[in-house]
Amino acid sequence: MPDAHDVRRIALSLPDTTEKIAWSMPTFRVAGKMFATLPEDETSLAVRCPKEERDELVLAEPEKFWIADHEAQFAWVRARLAVLEDEEELRDILADSWRQAARPRLLDAHPELGLPAGD
Repeated sequence: MPDAHDVRRIALSLPDTTEKIAWSMPTFRVAGKMFATLPEDETSLAVRCPKEERDELVLAEPEKFWIADHEAQFAWVRARLAVLEDEEELRDILADSWRQAARPRLLDAHPELGLPAGD
């Protein structure tokens, strides 16, 4: 089961990523643009997710994904770390959010972080 340490390690392994405390919690940014947070007691993470996909995720796996009330108007979703299958799933979630925040030039420089399998 992935934990907050794994989130931090994987997020910081992504190109041009930094960690910054904001709103009293760790946030992870690519070239200054936030793509993940470790809210509250660090048992979940919040990541970027297009609203259409986010709604589908929450409906398909409500035990894993949910939308925090204060994030409902934004393209973010939460994931419970204890319910993630493994570190690979965590890595996929973080890389997908990173891709949404990264500038095209950075994406072009790192084709190994391209679209997830199946896309």
